[in-house]
Amino acid sequence: MRYRIPAALAALVFLGLPASIWAQGQRGSAPAPPQTPKAAARVDMTGYWVSYVTEDWQWRMITPKKGDFASLPLNAEGRRVGNLWDPAKDEAAGDRCKAYGPPFLMRIPGRLHITWENDNTLRVDTDAGTQTRLFRFGEPAPAGQPTLQGQSVAEWIPAGGRGGYLQVVTTNMRPGYLRKNGPPYSGSAKVTEFFDKVPGPNGVDWLILQTIIEDPQYLTQPMVISTHYRKEPDAKGWNPTACEAR
Repeated sequence: MRYRIPAALAALVFLGLPASIWAQGQRGSAPAPPQTPKAAARVDMTGYWVSYVTEDWQWRMITPKKGDFASLPLNAEGRRVGNLWDPAKDEAAGDRCKAYGPPFLMRIPGRLHITWENDNTLRVDTDAGTQTRLFRFGEPAPAGQPTLQGQSVAEWIPAGGRGGYLQVVTTNMRPGYLRKNGPPYSGSAKVTEFFDKVPGPNGVDWLILQTIIEDPQYLTQPMVISTHYRKEPDAKGWNPTACEAR
């Protein structure tokens, strides 16, 4: 029986070098460096997306009346604080953006522009309120002072043959509103989001966002909502506007 010797091994034998050296070199090869979150992205979410309002139209397209907290799991304290809503007071205090934090920002009709800030940070700009959210992958940095958009930690989650989805957990937010008419969330609130890109008819992609809001101070239970976006071919409809308090 004749055996075929790999060319690399044959060359070492011809040169009089022990074959064990060649084998050790193969086993000792340096491992490939880990991929960055950008390179390892389960789906490509970049580009422009526009809201497709199919849920809670009456509370998203217009500002509800004071005291209209339908479908919100507010406790008694949440309702008490919500009924103190005074948009003129917010305007006078220069605090028009209290409804533009993570719990409600993605529900405001408008457009998103998603890009990579760097290899480890996904950036989401909104034309509603001209806000910017940064989804950072890896270990969270030490929490500083609370901000409107808080601190968002992102992770790619595998999902079988569909590639996967993006999970984002946001904390360290300033208190704000769950809707424009004043229902509150506190500085202890936590927002968990799941972004899933789904192909639709006629080659149009959709972004499905499920949001879970937890707030032991003002909610009786986690608040779960879903929001949909359609992929736009370009920036034609992009129209940044300032926050509105009413």
